[in-house]
Amino acid sequence: MPRTFDRRAIHDTAQIRLLSSPVRQELVDTLAALGGEASVADLAEQLGRPADGLYYHLRVLCRGGLVREVESAEGEERRYRLAGTGDAPLRLAYRAGKAGNLAALAKFARGLLRIATRDFEEALRLEDVAVNGPRRELWTARNKGWVSPQDLEEVNRLIERLCELTSQPRAPGRERLMSLAFVLAPIRPRAKRRSTSEP
Repeated sequence: MPRTFDRRAIHDTAQIRLLSSPVRQELVDTLAALGGEASVADLAEQLGRPADGLYYHLRVLCRGGLVREVESAEGEERRYRLAGTGDAPLRLAYRAGKAGNLAALAKFARGLLRIATRDFEEALRLEDVAVNGPRRELWTARNKGWVSPQDLEEVNRLIERLCELTSQPRAPGRERLMSLAFVLAPIRPRAKRRSTSEP
């Protein structure tokens, strides 16, 4: 029996591996965005996918303990709820190094970046997307620079706040569904490459 989890810390490598599928990442993210529970029709509508194609992935997520099917009355459509405790968005627990969950996390990141790239490219085609000003909706950037320990603390506080803001369920006045993806990684100095040609 798969264990349930605190949504702020998925430690289990097998569960992280399940989320390496972009479709399953989107299902979990969309369930969270819809308040933690939704029907298959709601999920299909938000994802722009046929409902029939989602059942397989929902069954896999249920077997893995990340999602559970909600009891429904006869004739009612199937509903699914995020497993786990609390209202916080799903988070992965990182165990770096050879004995950690490195391969599963790397695969998850590749899936996440594929989704982010697709979301960005689709948004570029929207005529009403705001690309500047205080309500800008579309950004992509990469920054590289030196930070102090205090700077890093502030970066983490700001990222956590961004995650809170972009993980809220739909409510009156909060009707624009947004996607936020990020990578924060330290850069280690690399050994200089030797020139293969003589000067």
